[in-house]
Amino acid sequence: MEHADLLVIGTGQSGLATATLTPRHGFAHALVLEADEVPCGAWPRYYDSLTLFSPARYSSLPGMRFPGDGDRYPTRDEVVDYLRAYARRLTAEIHPSTTVASVTRQSGAWSVRAEEGREFHARALIAATGDYRAPYIPDLPGRAEFAGRVLHAAGYRSPAAFAGQRVVVAGGGNSAIQIAAELGAVADTTLATRRPIGWMTQRPLGKDLHWWLKYTGLDVAPIRCLLEKAPVSVLDDGRYRTALHEHGVDQREMSTRFTPDGVVWARRHEGDGRRGRPRD
Repeated sequence: MEHADLLVIGTGQSGLATATLTPRHGFAHALVLEADEVPCGAWPRYYDSLTLFSPARYSSLPGMRFPGDGDRYPTRDEVVDYLRAYARRLTAEIHPSTTVASVTRQSGAWSVRAEEGREFHARALIAATGDYRAPYIPDLPGRAEFAGRVLHAAGYRSPAAFAGQRVVVAGGGNSAIQIAAELGAVADTTLATRRPIGWMTQRPLGKDLHWWLKYTGLDVAPIRCLLEKAPVSVLDDGRYRTALHEHGVDQREMSTRFTPDGVVWARRHEGDGRRGRPRD
């Protein structure tokens, strides 16, 4: 049984940043638990072409600058390298290959048991695991009878496996747009969203949006309640919007149900019937 002032579960950016800052908040001894062999969270399993929509200078964690040109938008592999280097500098002790099986509260302290049987105790605990390991897929009517493949973005890697197929990408956020844009080059692709895509200029007046937020002070302003009500917007410097157009990606309102060989669209679109036939 191991004891600590604080237990942090997860070594993604949130877990690592938290572990770095714990001494400032009175936690002298912190332990970090990570299910994978190498600290850096789920980043190595994200899709190959993932690119941050925040510049490198605004993607740094406390105490360590993100290397290279501060105005560039880092790739997935660059983030992985950065997080692994960040973990090596961490003063808190990291326990890799430690999958948490249960968390209980006992006598005013937290008790954590790992799958292999080890136990950890601490007066405080922070779960920084994210939702990657349990992705949510809406259960649309007819999904059980659908003969194709339903894949969450967490399971997508590259467009090669979808070449020549009929694909529907559901979602209007940054990841969905990036995935649909590159699938459009190799597959008959439809992008399905609940509302029209909200495009937001990534570099208004030549400066990245994150620069403007910091310059105006809005990055620390108490406007969380307003942001929670704002519709999802896609940050784009023009490349993804252009790619969707050039690759002929069809954009439609979200489908209402599955059929054995496709989906039924909410509205009829000019020039076709009401059904799509996605293979995946």
